[in-house]
Amino acid sequence: MDLPPGCMVSEKQCQKVCKLKKSLYGLKQSPRAWFERFTKSMRAFGYRQSNSDHTLFLKKQHGKITALIVYVDDMVVTGNDPEERKALQNYLSREFEMKDLGPLKYFLGIEVSRSSEGIFLSQRKYALDLLQETGMSGCQPVNTPIKEGLKLCVEPNQVSTDKGRYQRLVGRLMYLAHTRPDLAYALSVVSQYMHNPGEQHMNVVMRILRYLKNAPGKGILFAKNVNHQSIEVYTDADWAGALDDRRSTSGYFTFVGGNLVTWKSKKQNVVARSSVEAEFRAACDIAHNLVQHDRTKHVEMDRFFIKEKLDDKIVELPKIRSEDQLTDILTKAISSQVFSKFLDKLGMCDIYAPT
Repeated sequence: MDLPPGCMVSEKQCQKVCKLKKSLYGLKQSPRAWFERFTKSMRAFGYRQSNSDHTLFLKKQHGKITALIVYVDDMVVTGNDPEERKALQNYLSREFEMKDLGPLKYFLGIEVSRSSEGIFLSQRKYALDLLQETGMSGCQPVNTPIKEGLKLCVEPNQVSTDKGRYQRLVGRLMYLAHTRPDLAYALSVVSQYMHNPGEQHMNVVMRILRYLKNAPGKGILFAKNVNHQSIEVYTDADWAGALDDRRSTSGYFTFVGGNLVTWKSKKQNVVARSSVEAEFRAACDIAHNLVQHDRTKHVEMDRFFIKEKLDDKIVELPKIRSEDQLTDILTKAISSQVFSKFLDKLGMCDIYAPT
């Protein structure tokens, strides 16, 4: 390492080196040590570390709440207590060298826009940069990320494709999943063939890029809503949709106050002869078996937990008609008309699109 500025040494010492005793950056232990110190500082100021996400810190007082989330050394602070936010900022400025960048506009590749209607999140710049890098800026756009009725599998004599390029493209596209639930199912499908991609799989990846060209600025609008405590969940599963192993794909959407907050599309770990049969057998076998095994005990706990919430009228399980089942876009490829209708219900829009 170089000598610090202003450090004077004699000619005899100019050939010597400095011994590093402490480093803030460059060592794998440094991030953990810094985060431990940051956590202690936040706790000392009265904040509680979230159990579900250790990078989230919360403080509730006088009916108000303040939240801070940190990623490496970037932080976002929000809440309905302006005095507490200012006090937290002053406290962190004394504890750490930091800079206030003002209202949130850009964080981890996510663009934040505000209006009288609410807050809009998108990754438009990232999508445009990806199209530019892949040479797809001038491609013909499509209305859905995956063709209706398409079924992928590994064929015995399939035409191979560039495995490295396939993996890089899917990896880059996966980052868009933070604000793009419309891509969830398509990305769930193509990510299953990372180690053995064929030409048909690469064609789907190219179609996803063509779909991005159609609406690179599409994102989620968090509308202002006073009923912020209402929670709705849509969940569903197809039946043996995967041709390779006949496993089902399940998905869910979670809404808080009418705004979409979480979603997931994932192939199940086991093969079910039918979705109804799998649930029915699990419930009946456990109910008639007095000896609870470790493999099924968690299912039994979940069943009783849900039953208690139903009995207490905390949770309702209404039947959703097929034409209103939003999770269809997480479990199968559907028509462009249905796809567009469901995206509107999810609160997805493109504020950059011409009107």
